[in-house]
Amino acid sequence: MPANPTGDVCILGISAYYHDSAAALLVNGQLVAAAQEERFTRKKHDACFPSSAITYCLKEAKIELGDVQSVVFYDKPLLKFDRLLETYLAYAPKGFGSFLRAMPVWLKEKLFLKTTLRRELGQIADSTEIPQLLFSEHHQAHAASAFYPGPFKEAAVLCLDGVGEWATTSAWMGRGKSLERLWEIDFPHSLGLLYSAFTYFCGFKVNSGEYKLMGLAPYGEPRFKDLILDNLLDLKDDGSFRLAMQYFDYCTGLKMTNARFAELFGGPRRNEEAELTQREMDIAASIQAVTEDVVLRLASTVHRETNAKRLCLSGGVALNCVANGRLLREGPFEDIWIQPAAGDAGSAVGAAYLAWHEHLGRERPDPAGRDAMKGAYLGPRFAGADIAESLSGFGAVFKQLEDDDLFSTVARLLAQEQVIGWFQGRMEFGPRALGGRSILADPRSASMQSVMNLKIKYRESFRPFAPSVLEERVSEYFEHDRASPYMLIVAPVSEAQRIPVGDDAKCLSGINRLKLKRSTIPAVTHVDGTARIQTVSDETNPRYHRLLKEFEAQSGCGLLVNTSFNVRGEPIVGTPADAYRCFMRTEMDYLVIENCLLAKPDQPPFEENSDWRSEFELD
Repeated sequence: MPANPTGDVCILGISAYYHDSAAALLVNGQLVAAAQEERFTRKKHDACFPSSAITYCLKEAKIELGDVQSVVFYDKPLLKFDRLLETYLAYAPKGFGSFLRAMPVWLKEKLFLKTTLRRELGQIADSTEIPQLLFSEHHQAHAASAFYPGPFKEAAVLCLDGVGEWATTSAWMGRGKSLERLWEIDFPHSLGLLYSAFTYFCGFKVNSGEYKLMGLAPYGEPRFKDLILDNLLDLKDDGSFRLAMQYFDYCTGLKMTNARFAELFGGPRRNEEAELTQREMDIAASIQAVTEDVVLRLASTVHRETNAKRLCLSGGVALNCVANGRLLREGPFEDIWIQPAAGDAGSAVGAAYLAWHEHLGRERPDPAGRDAMKGAYLGPRFAGADIAESLSGFGAVFKQLEDDDLFSTVARLLAQEQVIGWFQGRMEFGPRALGGRSILADPRSASMQSVMNLKIKYRESFRPFAPSVLEERVSEYFEHDRASPYMLIVAPVSEAQRIPVGDDAKCLSGINRLKLKRSTIPAVTHVDGTARIQTVSDETNPRYHRLLKEFEAQSGCGLLVNTSFNVRGEPIVGTPADAYRCFMRTEMDYLVIENCLLAKPDQPPFEENSDWRSEFELD
């Protein structure tokens, strides 16, 4: 299909049908829009065809589907089906029930994916003529999402996830427009699935609760680490590994672990929502330590083989920001860059870039140390008139302020320990709220971590909050010396900000460790003295940067608590209406949508037909 009448070459990348469906649009090699389907459907990790995300991307670029040259899918379904069949045959007759459940879905939808995609795209185009369809391999899309929009002209690439078609871990070398596959580790041996197995065993949801396991780890001691290495994981010096599959059920059933696994850890898996015990905390600490060791060894091998100075990361394991922090501080590379949508959603970006650079052969300009993700602010934005109309539909009471008054007022409210819903500019792409759809608070408050978990987010009390810090101030607060715009690096709080905890700390264990004030910014200091950092730049988010500057001017503190604008189980809010509903359902004090300021006491009673907690499944 020729380029559209304007002469622009438009490429649409999509991921769908497994989890975190998304769409991304390149125009003449520039990433102009990307979004996850969940933000529109309000179903977390939505796996359905991303019709709404595609429609948004086309609208943002002011084009129609007929103007798109190629649509690129992030997976090769026949290869995945081949893996599925071989796995079932290898473990037969065990798993036959799971096989019977899987086959109808594959035969109806996934195996003949080209037909399914043509049908879905045809509905968006309202036509039988649709763009050329291309398919990338899963890990190839991951690697492309890490390298092509990254800030390095040349870099090694490491992809770690659950599984694609066959690959679970893969290494690549990127130079210019070239992306060369070096090696891979194949299913069923998977670091991502190993971590998910422990997520499941500790009573959290797979593909959703892994970040909880990471946050739980500092409450425990890694006393099971040797047990894991002696029984579950054969780990070599070069980072390659094999799993002892007799302890796992993910090849043949709908569970991750089995009775033999439970016996190894002294009892059955924790039931969802049951009280967390020291065992779960120690298990979390142990698998986190093992994961970090594997990542460091693999990275050292890639460095030795490529002699590259820089590394790019993608795949779900790349969202393990504790491992990323250790890799940056202790690993062999001068610098690393992680795709902010490192999971399957980001593969839509990678698929589109593959078509541009490999299929069309277009050159890649020298990134000169700047990534092309635009701060991950790639989603929809809303104009003042649309916001006012949406709020008026609820009968909401709000004031419209000029910028000077807005920033001064919000900074003052934050310094008074008021919790603020902050909705500004374009929505973020990826799992992190980065100042576009965020809930903000004062990090100096000793009670704020508990208040926000229990009264705002309605989630487990142990979970930490992240700081947004002025980029130019990061080294004053943390042992970190560079930008971290995507909240994907954990670093220690600096000595200047720490508070000695004394001998009393030795008597506290588990969740009780939350009681200790460890720094001058306790709301964002985890129990191990670290924080998951987002640096804020005037270049990529000038309004958020301005708020931080104003808060610093009034309080002397150059950072804020930043958590995603949602409640537990809900996708991050996408529209002003989503934001208002979330605001009214929680104990947030104020809501800011662009220049509109809303105070909770001023709002009319908010009535719903049913309890909102039944609307979202617990994550």
